[in-house]
Amino acid sequence: MLAFVLTGPRQSAVLDVEPPVAGPGQVVVDVHRVGVCGTDVEFFTGEMAYLHQGHASYPLRPGHEWCGVITSAGEGAGAAWLGRRVTGDTMLGCGTCYRCLDGRQHICARRHEIGVRGGWPGALAEQVLVPVTALRPLPDSVDDTAGAMVEPGGNALRSVQAARLSPGRRVLILGPGTIGLLCAQFALATGAEVHVAGLSASNLALASTLGAHASWTTDALPSLAWDAVIDATNDAGSPRAALDLVEPGGRLVLIGLGGQPSLVDTRVIALKDVTAVGILSASPGLGGTIEQYAAGLDPRPLVAATVGLHRTADVLAGWRPGGAGPGPKIHVDPRRTFPG
Repeated sequence: MLAFVLTGPRQSAVLDVEPPVAGPGQVVVDVHRVGVCGTDVEFFTGEMAYLHQGHASYPLRPGHEWCGVITSAGEGAGAAWLGRRVTGDTMLGCGTCYRCLDGRQHICARRHEIGVRGGWPGALAEQVLVPVTALRPLPDSVDDTAGAMVEPGGNALRSVQAARLSPGRRVLILGPGTIGLLCAQFALATGAEVHVAGLSASNLALASTLGAHASWTTDALPSLAWDAVIDATNDAGSPRAALDLVEPGGRLVLIGLGGQPSLVDTRVIALKDVTAVGILSASPGLGGTIEQYAAGLDPRPLVAATVGLHRTADVLAGWRPGGAGPGPKIHVDPRRTFPG
């Protein structure tokens, strides 16, 4: 089968590799759609922290935002899975440690992450191997575009849940990228007053189109009482700014990761009685995301275009196809045999 392989920083190729074979408790999924995200870009540039911490190494097959159809199942996996449309969890815990047994496999110290950590091949390929424990069925009302947005959606849903929003509350979302815009959509569904701030004029305009009550460039942000602030940026200085902005007694949610350590004064957290919450993964939010997509929350406007597997390196390098929409997300369809 064909798979996109990173062989080093900014070095890659689409290669003919051995297709996966389902072992006990595993299935093989024919991949229909894959999202390209910031983590994949960091692997492409060589900046991803896992490369320097020993959790990942080249050659690497990325891709962790995906959906597809199950075409084979190993022993004990259950033949009922065959032919079903699914997406799946990125985080694959060991299954035996305290955290896994406590239902927190996404923070297992020995976890694999599909396409990210521990050498588990990712979904930027014609097929991907997945344990049945990680599968999430997709209803017909959630198409392939939305199906490949479940993983980023789970991160955003967890962020909004951590913000403890309700009608009448006001939330500020810093960063109008994919996660920030998804946060805005989930926050709007709570009835909260939603504001989005950032640098990208096109993404801020999209936030308004999606229903945000206001969108602001960072330097024009008004002085309002922010009951919660969600930092969905990759700016190392943003968490400190978010802490300054949030109301005393409010909630600070940290989903973005900067390239350098973020310095936050814990005295401010204590003296403002702020609750700060970090979000690592989508795992506990996948089911809720599928439910909300099926009920009508539509992430598809965030997807600007879908291209073939051979354009993956171009996308990672910042290319956008002609005629792409305003959304920040590019999808790959590995079934396309042509470059575009």
